[in-house]
Amino acid sequence: MSDAWIEDCLSAARFHAYVTACNGDRPRALELYEWNVTLGQALMRDIAHFEIAMRNIYDTTIDALWQGKNHWLLDADSPAVIPIWRVKKDRSGLKRGTDVNYLNRRAVDAAIRKCGGVKASPGKVIAELNFGFWRHLTAASHEKTLWVPYLHHAYPAKTQRKAIDDVIGNVNTVRNRIAHHEPIFDRPDPAQEPGKLHNDMTRVFALIAPDAHQHLAPHSTVAAVIGQRP
Repeated sequence: MSDAWIEDCLSAARFHAYVTACNGDRPRALELYEWNVTLGQALMRDIAHFEIAMRNIYDTTIDALWQGKNHWLLDADSPAVIPIWRVKKDRSGLKRGTDVNYLNRRAVDAAIRKCGGVKASPGKVIAELNFGFWRHLTAASHEKTLWVPYLHHAYPAKTQRKAIDDVIGNVNTVRNRIAHHEPIFDRPDPAQEPGKLHNDMTRVFALIAPDAHQHLAPHSTVAAVIGQRP
């Protein structure tokens, strides 16, 4: 039976990465592709638990300390939406002021509109915002506006913002690749290698939600799937 259907369904360009990894052995390449899909499914289950726990704990942590009139995410003075100006160089080397909160503000505004505008409830808006939004809350640009006054309280004392942000950033990158059905077995960044990524993520999970982590750990299939790599 011909295997021409592979390129028809996957595209030659997509399958090429697997063929190359298997030194031209097409049957092995197809096995690797199937394993990559299975690994992505296993990781996405654990990432889903992590994402939901993170956004809800971030919300309760900030809300407990927030002094504004409205919920912290809906308030016009929210650190998630106020302009944060930084001087950056563009590709030509020209320095210009940039609002590094622009994309976050757009995301929040879009979520509010989708959830009913002025009648939007905080819970619905929180659920509408994607992983990228929550990941950005620990970025360096939010060191003074979110991490120091609020989010560091979600973690044990002396937890370093950059260490947390690096892990969540890598999780976000790999999560997006899985969502777009891209290879995750060949990450050039060692921190995004599936086994290390999963270990780093579960370590952060244990810091932010130890009870949830204890539930997740015995049910995770990631290690088993990694051990089955063809």
